[in-house]
Amino acid sequence: MNRRQFQSAAFLATLSACSIFKRPTTMYAIDCHAHVFLHNLPMPDKRRAPSGYDAPPEQFLALQDANAVTHGVIVQPSFLGTDNSYLVDVLRRYPRRLRGIAVVKPSIADEELDALHQAGVMGIRLNQVGLAAPDFAAPAWRSLLQRLQQRGMQVEVHQTARELPPLIAPLLDAGLNVVVDHFGRPDPALGIDDPGFRYLLAQGASRRLWVKLSGAYRNGANGRGEVVALQAMPLLREHLGLERMMWGSDWPHTLFEKTASYAGQRQLLAQWLPDEQERRRVLWDTPAQLFEFTP
Repeated sequence: MNRRQFQSAAFLATLSACSIFKRPTTMYAIDCHAHVFLHNLPMPDKRRAPSGYDAPPEQFLALQDANAVTHGVIVQPSFLGTDNSYLVDVLRRYPRRLRGIAVVKPSIADEELDALHQAGVMGIRLNQVGLAAPDFAAPAWRSLLQRLQQRGMQVEVHQTARELPPLIAPLLDAGLNVVVDHFGRPDPALGIDDPGFRYLLAQGASRRLWVKLSGAYRNGANGRGEVVALQAMPLLREHLGLERMMWGSDWPHTLFEKTASYAGQRQLLAQWLPDEQERRRVLWDTPAQLFEFTP
């Protein structure tokens, strides 16, 4: 047995042993939100920078293997700024298994944007938590949104729910696909009654907006975030549908490393979607199309 055959056999054995699935059959699954980094990389944005540990791709892929996840989308962490070189290096090492989301300046050159796209970067991320919305009317931003749209690249948004409208509206108006992180970050006290979350639901009619079922713990302490996530599920199904939802582990759970785990986040999806066929749509069918994965 050669190395590739051995790895395939080991993966199928792990998949079969996983208690989440009722049948011991191969099921492709995509983790649509994770980060990889090394602690000694330059970190120009210190607001969310972790200290003292690495989150290498090998560890991420090992956790995937142990939890019956076959593919992944790695998102450039905000603390690494717009230097996407480590992200690109990882994507080039695992081109069949991983895709990426970059962070860029609006003035990025076409050549650099094309190089990112060719490496497996499917879009850019706007992590605006604690920040005002960009001036999308500025020439540089108008140009970037147009160039992203021309390349079929998406924009991922991380912002609290109440601040989503000035981000989402211009992106949809520009004809872009928009992916919203972590259930849309509803206010812990308001939960699904947060007007920003209700705005998010209304944008489902555009059919160009997706929501990540990820990072529930970021939406309220002491289990409140998980409660809000469970309450949000029927509303997301009604207004967006399973074809506009995807799952993410949010590994390595920055700021929540001591309380969150990969296996725990994987198991939460089984609570949110007990039906295996519905999980299959969220884990594979929907994100495989958006991120251009093939089995």
